[in-house]
Amino acid sequence: MNRIEVQAEEVSLPPWTDAVNRFMLKVLDCLQRDTWDLSVVFCGDAYIRSLNARFRAKDEPTDVLSFALGETIQEAGETRYVPGDIVISLETLKENARYFQVSEDEELRRLLIHGILHLDGWDHGTNADHEPMLQFQERLMADLAGERILP
Repeated sequence: MNRIEVQAEEVSLPPWTDAVNRFMLKVLDCLQRDTWDLSVVFCGDAYIRSLNARFRAKDEPTDVLSFALGETIQEAGETRYVPGDIVISLETLKENARYFQVSEDEELRRLLIHGILHLDGWDHGTNADHEPMLQFQERLMADLAGERILP
């Protein structure tokens, strides 16, 4: 069984965190991952900008960051996998949705999938459509097209 923890830094915890939890569990099911303990942190641009500057030497906000941990732990006789943390700026998410002319819900689902894929070992050199990770991300988006997070 997978477990998701949703937190907030410098913003209020969104009221739709239960829906985030359910969606992320469905993504992990699609990836056939089990016994993952995964966390997602929602924040504003100032917080994610500080992380981006500190860990990527890019002094600018971004939409999503993934911080891989990749450790296994023993808990009550069970081996669990702790892949890391996903951090999403709600401000940049809204800007992206306007820029790409998609709903905020669609952009949120895309960012969650993107973060999970990075923690699952996927990577991309560019944001070009031909990147295998981004193609797989869009296939997952299509597979989960009926899911919604935001009311």
